[in-house]
Amino acid sequence: MSAGPILERNQDATIYVGGLDEKVTDAVLWELFVQSGPVVSVNMPKDRVTSSHQGFGFVEFMGEEDADYAIKIMNMIKLYGKPIKVNKASAHEKNMDVGANVFVGNLDPEVDEKLLFDTFSAFGVILQVPKIMRDAETGNSKGFAFVNFASFEASDSAIEAMNGQFLCNRAIAVSYAFKKDTKGERHGTAAERMLAAQNPLFPSDKPHQMFSDGKISMGNVAVSAAPPPPGPPIPSMLPPPMTPMTPMGPPMPGMLPPPPPPMPTPGATPIPPPPPPPAPPTPLGTPRPPPPLSGKLKYFFMLSFSSTKFISY
Repeated sequence: MSAGPILERNQDATIYVGGLDEKVTDAVLWELFVQSGPVVSVNMPKDRVTSSHQGFGFVEFMGEEDADYAIKIMNMIKLYGKPIKVNKASAHEKNMDVGANVFVGNLDPEVDEKLLFDTFSAFGVILQVPKIMRDAETGNSKGFAFVNFASFEASDSAIEAMNGQFLCNRAIAVSYAFKKDTKGERHGTAAERMLAAQNPLFPSDKPHQMFSDGKISMGNVAVSAAPPPPGPPIPSMLPPPMTPMTPMGPPMPGMLPPPPPPMPTPGATPIPPPPPPPAPPTPLGTPRPPPPLSGKLKYFFMLSFSSTKFISY
């Protein structure tokens, strides 16, 4: 199932989702918000160089009631540990508009939104998909479009470089668009520039990548964003390796235990134990111990001791 281009999406049924973690993709947003109602399309503006999103996206529902219900139940829920902000896309885009709106005229009928985006995004951040004015019945281009930049530096560069240049064999006219509900006043006034300088939308002016794989976001075809660039390595949580011990010299005699006796092999002749070591020689001048008493002398001494003890008693 596919839906029409983003320029035809129902703004009243479209919500803005901000505060997104870098791990969030189109598919993640789709799976999250389809729980609150039928989703028509998901669009996350992406950086042209890194293909990572800018922390916000747009989700279009089948009806305005579904969008209102999603805002009610999804605002400030945590996604990857970060609370997301959900409100109406029209209110968000109005707050983001700094006035750097450019008119592009004399367009060839073959020029589409992707070609305009690829051409003008080289000069800076584009807040929305370029809007080509089309016939309501036939859908054919009326020959002019509008491009909304995030800064006047980008819009000034685009006007200076592209006005009078050829696009699909036609010299296009590029200038600041007329303001709505005014009498011939164009965007790019000093008041708008001063207000934009005080409240910049982005810390750096980098082009977006709103078209994934050369296509505008269509229907329920959710295209995941490329993984974010690798960050700094995470310090290891393991303890530092132990310092190897310095090898010592040979062990002193007697410090090591004797080796265990060999285990007898079944069926083999047992090995007799080794004879005891001989007694050390007696040093010269040492008196010899008396010889052991014979049986008679031992009995005599015992008898004499007993008699003496009896007499003294």
